[in-house]
Amino acid sequence: MTLSHDEIMRVLFAARPRLGAAAYVIARDAQAAEDIFQNVALKALTQDVTFAHEGALLSWATVSARREALDWLRRRKPEVPVLDNDVLDLLEAEGAAAPADTGRVGALRDCLEQVPATSRRLLELRYFEGRSCNEVAAEVGAGLDAVYQRLSRLHRQLRACVEQRLGGAQTEAT
Repeated sequence: MTLSHDEIMRVLFAARPRLGAAAYVIARDAQAAEDIFQNVALKALTQDVTFAHEGALLSWATVSARREALDWLRRRKPEVPVLDNDVLDLLEAEGAAAPADTGRVGALRDCLEQVPATSRRLLELRYFEGRSCNEVAAEVGAGLDAVYQRLSRLHRQLRACVEQRLGGAQTEAT
């Protein structure tokens, strides 16, 4: 049994914040994110696609929103570097885990402030300047494997820090 048009719209509008966020993270334009959500909803209803369950629809819609945002970004802002697909996947996973959790961003900012300057430079080069790991390695004078290991370690440390801050905030709120 496949989802009806009414069920598709209900699911999409319930997931609107999550889908809009997936588009906004890439496009960084609220109006574009809204347009992208509407395009995804229209495609879900008009294309020859069927969805067996809500999970399939949400998965398809999230990937579609991300692809549309990338296309929009490439058309409108060619000078803006696009985040690496691995980073986008991490952001999407975090968004799916806690779509309405804005405290995560603040916690991440706080955690980034505690990162030593040399480690912060790695993160800036890789994610904010959009450099490849090879370019980062050349810039900091380290081997490629060392850069991968340091970035992986930083990801784990930042995740643990964010989870600790959020756990402490939840404990304080109760």
